Amino acid sequence: MDQPLTSVDTTPAVVARGLVKRYGERTVVAGIDLAIRAGECFGLLGPNGAGKTTTLRMLMGLTPPSAGSIEVLGLPIPAQAREMRRRAGVVPQFDNLDPDFTVRENLLTYASYFGLSRRDLAGRIEQLLDYAQLADRADAAISALSGGMKRRLTLARALINDPALIVLDEPTTGLDPQARQHIWERLRRLLNQGRTLILTTHYMEEAERLCDRAAIIDRGRIVACDSPAGLIRTHIEPYVLELRAQEADAWLAAPHQLQGVRVEHVGETILLYGHDREALLQVAGRQHFIQRPANLEDVFLKLTGRELRD
Repeated sequence: MDQPLTSVDTTPAVVARGLVKRYGERTVVAGIDLAIRAGECFGLLGPNGAGKTTTLRMLMGLTPPSAGSIEVLGLPIPAQAREMRRRAGVVPQFDNLDPDFTVRENLLTYASYFGLSRRDLAGRIEQLLDYAQLADRADAAISALSGGMKRRLTLARALINDPALIVLDEPTTGLDPQARQHIWERLRRLLNQGRTLILTTHYMEEAERLCDRAAIIDRGRIVACDSPAGLIRTHIEPYVLELRAQEADAWLAAPHQLQGVRVEHVGETILLYGHDREALLQVAGRQHFIQRPANLEDVFLKLTGRELRD
């Protein structure tokens, strides 16, 4: 699994123009344009109900668009979606491994859906088991695997057809930090091989670490698209202090202290944003605070708001 993609295509992986999806009177995707380069990791970020999953389903030819055009791996979608999906791999949000089969049997069964025979797979199953660090669990039942093992197997299964494009929907949801780091390392390997990844995630740290570029989607529209560093640089002040709201109430009553400082209240925390780190520290004075650089989560919350989405 360390070898590069057998044939690297320079065609853009995804081109979508004016993508719209309506369900009756409700518009879920409201005119999205996307151009995803071959070989990059592209993130689709957004609150619940923002239109991410519907956009992914349209890109994969599983949901027809109400308007707009789509090309994936150079093929028009949905007209040639079946052919495109033969060159793509999908890691769904929830593992759908067959509990009646062993680890190895899950890979073999999935391979049959692509018309791959055991002869076609000579050596590949062992490579995938090594890649997922499951070689010693090849004959284990799915029920005997931990959550991290199941996720690694689901990722390995998505690679059975040597895909050029891999779509990952919340790939590390529910995993502990060790398992999450392991999945990240495996995804970086895929990028080093020249594969294209499309990633949805609610972990902004994950997007910041993995994505070459990310689009933030809200209410069916792209509100920003850039590299994680570019999004932070463009949309948020570079320095952040976090204070306990209870301790800062009286201090915040003196607005003259806050020139050049943007203040946000988040539950029991007050966030101070600014361009001048030393000035922020002076404003905070001797109060207890946490100092940190701005991150992608700050950008996400600024652009999409802090209200809960169900």
